[in-house]
Amino acid sequence: MAFFLMRCLNNPDVHELREQIRPEHRAWVSSGGNGLVSVLIGSALVDDESRSCGNFGILEAKSRADAEDFAEGDPFRRAGIVATIELTPLPDTFQAGRISEPMSPRLPAD
Repeated sequence: MAFFLMRCLNNPDVHELREQIRPEHRAWVSSGGNGLVSVLIGSALVDDESRSCGNFGILEAKSRADAEDFAEGDPFRRAGIVATIELTPLPDTFQAGRISEPMSPRLPAD
């Protein structure tokens, strides 16, 4: 398994569309993209005026390709809300066990 920091930044002026698509986004996250990944923790990102400008997540994935498929499959991305996605690998020493309540089911061990 590998862990990734996913950082997504939104296009400008997408607040209304974001609110419309948000239930689909939440379902995608809580299912881990239908089992592609486990979303350990995540949240919206806000700008200096507390307006949503993106989101982040800590992902557990079997491969970088699975993490990329999760990020690209997010309804926010498919609807054109997300402009950029960054996936940064986390070190093998990342202590995922410190996250007590993952947002989606943990992936089974190989």
